[in-house]
Amino acid sequence: MASTGRSSANYSSSKPSRKSLPANDVRDFRTLLTEALAHPVPGSGRVRESQWGVYAFYDYDGEPIYVGQTKEGLGVRVNRHLTNQRTDAVAMRILDTFEVAEIELWPLWDLAAAIGSRSAAQVILDATEYTAYILAIEGSRFRAILNEKIPPVSEPVEMPTSYRFTLISDETRADRGHPDIRIARRAETLSRLAAVARERGEVSEGLRRVLVIQAVRLAYLSAVRLAYAEGRPEPSASAISVEGLVGSVLWDAEEDDEQFG
Repeated sequence: MASTGRSSANYSSSKPSRKSLPANDVRDFRTLLTEALAHPVPGSGRVRESQWGVYAFYDYDGEPIYVGQTKEGLGVRVNRHLTNQRTDAVAMRILDTFEVAEIELWPLWDLAAAIGSRSAAQVILDATEYTAYILAIEGSRFRAILNEKIPPVSEPVEMPTSYRFTLISDETRADRGHPDIRIARRAETLSRLAAVARERGEVSEGLRRVLVIQAVRLAYLSAVRLAYAEGRPEPSASAISVEGLVGSVLWDAEEDDEQFG
């Protein structure tokens, strides 16, 4: 009998929904992300509805990897980051969404009412982001995260209530969380980031700094895997000095050069 040219295993008499097309791990991730952003905050609304806010991403080890701010809506901004829609961090290959296992959100509900004083509201937003950034640096075993642009240096502020959510199922962690898979994925991310630097030629100093930090993260993960395979204790992350390699990550030297150069 002649073949119809269709694979019987994939043949469907009707067009599938777009939401059914992604792989199971991607669908699980997006389901948990949707549920996280729909988390209700008594007296305010769902967390995604806060127009102004700050967010942080964490990897499979709970290591902070990225901090950002938004005034276009927490739900909008976080969705753009984590569903591979265009953002600077994703487009430049700085942030690998497959590395994100948890998010933390700081909605700033009160700033939405500051229509007549947006500049004052921006100062508060910047200070909140910088405080979250400092907390991430302090919580990082490498004392560095993957922000290309360091937030504007500000006086630390008291942080509002935050909401932290897991974005991966147990099945996804068992698969994506395997060290060899994470090493391969991180090496691929590093290669793509290096390709961006090579192809564009003129890139920010921040991007080149992130290239070093991602290389450190890859080296450490690989060293931990080697130690495990050899039956040795896990090495200390302090064996690599990020500050010794890239300098301070507490302010943006490139912006200082532009301001005072």
